[in-house]
Amino acid sequence: MEPFYNDYERSPEAPVRVVTKTRVWPIVVAAVIASLATLAGCFIGIGLGFRSNRENITPQPTKPAVQTSSDTEAWENKLSQIKDMIDVYFIGDVDEGKLADAAAAGMIDGLGDEWSYYISAEDYAAYEESVTNSYVGIGVTITTENVEKGVEIVDVTPNSPAFAAGLEIGDLILAVEGVPVLDGSEEAIDLSEAKNRVRGEEGTDVTITVSHNGEARDVVITRAKIKTVNVTLEMLDNGLALIRISNFEQDAAKDAIAAIEEARGRGAKALIFDVRFNPGGYKHELVKLLDYLLPEGPLFRSIDYRGKESVDQSDAAFLDMPMAVLVNYESYSAAEFFPAALQEYGAATIIGEQTYGKGRFQTAMKLDDGSAINISIGQYTTPNGVSLVGKGITPDILVELTDEQKRDLYYSRLDKAEDAQLQKAIEVLTKP
Repeated sequence: MEPFYNDYERSPEAPVRVVTKTRVWPIVVAAVIASLATLAGCFIGIGLGFRSNRENITPQPTKPAVQTSSDTEAWENKLSQIKDMIDVYFIGDVDEGKLADAAAAGMIDGLGDEWSYYISAEDYAAYEESVTNSYVGIGVTITTENVEKGVEIVDVTPNSPAFAAGLEIGDLILAVEGVPVLDGSEEAIDLSEAKNRVRGEEGTDVTITVSHNGEARDVVITRAKIKTVNVTLEMLDNGLALIRISNFEQDAAKDAIAAIEEARGRGAKALIFDVRFNPGGYKHELVKLLDYLLPEGPLFRSIDYRGKESVDQSDAAFLDMPMAVLVNYESYSAAEFFPAALQEYGAATIIGEQTYGKGRFQTAMKLDDGSAINISIGQYTTPNGVSLVGKGITPDILVELTDEQKRDLYYSRLDKAEDAQLQKAIEVLTKP
């Protein structure tokens, strides 16, 4: 299960990538060095954006666990000097945990790799939840866009605690447990802290102050485990089925294949896959779906940190029906290699914008104090061996949306008739 992965900015009370706290200043640097040297530890799935290969990546140490060099000694000495100066001269309070987190995060930032990052022990549990398409919360997606105070609910998960409590799209969350959210006051909390306070242990209550049509009320909601819906099916006219894949995390392939089978059972003659704003996910989910769709041949190539190449192959069975894939600049990693494979096999028409161009994969390695580092350890290529790094996928048909249309699409409020990319896919699949 090799990785992909990317930030999911709007996800429900959801784990966002945050660099924050942990403990143990003296051992963090040593732990990071050892992890980098051996690529040992706990490999957690992250993906072509940030996720990893839980099952297949099993690096073997090729060097001693600890190496010494003049360069290493120099920067270790530098950190030691800084810490000594802080201890002697700094007049404020020192939080050793924050210093350790900042040092570890700084090391990873120093790699200059946009896909590598540090995960504090405090954020690690939320990070693990994020790759399973589930989390503990109330079941809302929130944003601060165009909101003067509080945060706006832009989606409510069906059958969630929030749904049961009567929360609706357009409602504003003004406070959590009586603490105001982004109202300009001194005690107000920001979006990130609001998410943290809404989240909590399963079965516990949280009080939310909600404004509906200008009328505020307090709502007590019991937190529960929420399963994120990552695949949706919508039957369109003319025998077309629209299948949106929001990520390639856990169960994405199973859910997508089930949606395809349902669409065929309902008379679908052609499929439109929508992977716009898809941040990627697990390699094995991508490969499983591609294997279902494509005939015998290579599906995906990866080269790990040792220079070892592996190739995933498809069997002879495949789905023989017209297909199109919608992409945009925010289609990352797995969401780029999906249309890339279909394009190289001539199995689908790719429509939309040039994609981002991510071709490295990452693995999260846990440290002794419960924190983790997530670093790039290899690269991917398409079935034909083409790297997408810095290039992305060039659509067969280039169709742009306006900035306003992109925002509306992101928040699921763009009317289908105004979605030029979708309309072009419909045109392509229905023309004689």
